[in-house]
Amino acid sequence: MRAIDYAGRAVVITGGTRGIGAGIARAFLDAGADVLVCGRGEPAGELPAAGGRSAVFTQADVRDPDQAQRLVSEAAERFGRVDVVVNNAGGGPQVAAAAASPRLHARIIELNLTGPLHVAQSANAVMQEQDSGGSIIMIGSVSGVRPSPGAAAYAAAKAGLHHLAATLAVEWAPKVRVNTVVAGPVATDAGAAAHYGDDSAQAAIGLTIPMGRMATPGDVADACLFLASPLAGYVSGAALLVHGGGEVPAYLGAAQAPPPGPQD
Repeated sequence: MRAIDYAGRAVVITGGTRGIGAGIARAFLDAGADVLVCGRGEPAGELPAAGGRSAVFTQADVRDPDQAQRLVSEAAERFGRVDVVVNNAGGGPQVAAAAASPRLHARIIELNLTGPLHVAQSANAVMQEQDSGGSIIMIGSVSGVRPSPGAAAYAAAKAGLHHLAATLAVEWAPKVRVNTVVAGPVATDAGAAAHYGDDSAQAAIGLTIPMGRMATPGDVADACLFLASPLAGYVSGAALLVHGGGEVPAYLGAAQAPPPGPQD
C-alpha cells in the first residue's frame, strides 16, 4: 500500500497502455484510483493492472481536439469526476533535422505539444466546476532543457510543453494545478531497446548518470503520485526533474583520460 491514498479519485493517463504510461497507471491503481488510459490503437497486451483492479481503455488520438475532449468527457461520465490528468502520450523518431520532412516535424510537435494542450483544455473545463479542482501533469523530458541532436522537433516541443505548463498554472489557478515531470532516460521494455539499445548499452548510459542507472517507469510514476497529491497542494507551475542528478559532464572524463599518442 502506497502512503498516498487515491481511493475515490479518477485519473486519466494518455498513452497509458505501455512503457512509462503503463507504469504511471499501475501506480495510481495501486494507490486506489480509478484509471482511464488511452492510445491511438487497441493495446497489444493486457491493460495495466495493480491492487486487484485494471485500467479502463478508450481509443483516442490526442492530436485531434474532438477526440481529446471525448476522452475527458468519457472519464467524467464513467467516474463522475476527473481529479488527475497525466499528459504522457508523446515521442518521436531519431532523425537529423536537415533530413526530416516538414510533415514529420509538424506531426511530432502535434503529438508532444498541441495534443497535451487539447487534453489540458478539456480537463480544465471539468476541473474548474469541481469543488476540489484538479491536477494536470505534463510528462516532459530532459531533451527540452539541453541540446538534443537527432530530435530537434521533439526537443523543441518538450521545451514548449514545459513552458505551457507554467503558463497554464497561472491562468487556471487556484482550482487547477499544472506541473511538469522532466524525465531523463527511462528504461522501459521494447521502447528503451529501440531508442537506447540493448541491456549493455543501457548500462553504459546509466554510468553517465550520477545515480548510476537509468530511471524506471516507477520513478516517473512516484513523481506523478506526489505532484497530484495534497502533499503538493501548493506546488503549481513547477518542473520536477526526475533524471537521477542529470548527466556527468563529458569534460570530466576527457580531462582524466591519458593524452593521445604513445605512452611509456
